Amino acid sequence: MKRLTILFLLVCIINATYAQVTKTKLKDKYVLVVHGGAGTILKSQMTPEKEKAYISGLENALQIGNEILKNGGSAIDAVEAAVIVLENDSLFNAGKGAVFTNEGKNELDAAIMDGKTLSAGSVAGITTVKNPIKAARAVMEKSPHVMMTGLGAEQFAKQQGLEIVAPSYFFTENRWQGLQKAKENEKEKQETDSVTQIKRREIAFSELFFSLSENGKIVGGKYGTVGAVALDRYGNLAAATSTGGMTNKRYGRVGDAPLIGAGTYANNSTVAISCTGWGEYFIRLVMAKSISDMIEFGKMKLEVAATEMVMKRLPAIGGDGGLIAVDKLGNISMPFCTPGMYRAYIKNDGIKVIKIYKE
Repeated sequence: MKRLTILFLLVCIINATYAQVTKTKLKDKYVLVVHGGAGTILKSQMTPEKEKAYISGLENALQIGNEILKNGGSAIDAVEAAVIVLENDSLFNAGKGAVFTNEGKNELDAAIMDGKTLSAGSVAGITTVKNPIKAARAVMEKSPHVMMTGLGAEQFAKQQGLEIVAPSYFFTENRWQGLQKAKENEKEKQETDSVTQIKRREIAFSELFFSLSENGKIVGGKYGTVGAVALDRYGNLAAATSTGGMTNKRYGRVGDAPLIGAGTYANNSTVAISCTGWGEYFIRLVMAKSISDMIEFGKMKLEVAATEMVMKRLPAIGGDGGLIAVDKLGNISMPFCTPGMYRAYIKNDGIKVIKIYKE
């Protein structure tokens, strides 16, 4: 009997030790990557003050998300928290910093996806929810649906107890001036171009977003979207994206950000991705899911697949932009085919890497 007791105790000790080793192994690695948009972002056109502000915004998002991952939190919580920080920062085209439509409204889109379960949620064309990414997560977790739009999405968000604000909350002077400049450019082109009406509409639709310096001078156009991807200590991936869309957009246009598989995707078997760029082209390429499939079925490495899609196939059909990605092994990719992209990452070593311009 004594021998059995000793044997039982030994088995328990061995199992406990194995469980602890396994647990520790799982907790050795985590990664968080964030972005704040891509486009014509040039150091020569950036004031030191504005550059510092953008770096600070990205760093704040990293800090909040990192605390969650470092303390054993989930990837889904980390990406949501990081995106909320960027939505609340008026420098970025999401939430408070959203651009204006042709009608002078701020219409917001967002999506989130859990790589562990392939659960996803998104919202599009909402105007009164303070943090659209929270609404997207509510759709994922509190409804049987994946996407909700417009007034219905707002009603659902209110029922879930999310913070509702007046549309005026999203007003920022620099974004308003960006709309006025876009309208002026559109008018000039319509008056001087000899192209067809269809071509004119394409030109109007393809107006870039404008970043303004402190004195109101136009310093460059950018595709404003924010996003985050993460790998947590338990091997789970997640992705989140939020955007104010396209300056001067019409007709209820929706881009790639809230479309699962186009601008946002996460799968524990492959990769988590958040995109930023000319949405119409990312949709046509089913950008995020295509990269995941190239990894899963084509047995390609993340960097190879992401580079192929962003640097070759995207510009080949007339689009541009970039993305951030982290795969199941913790490898990071941040390709972009524009002059710059606001991007940053942090790993379990605690070192923050923040970049803006093309290297």
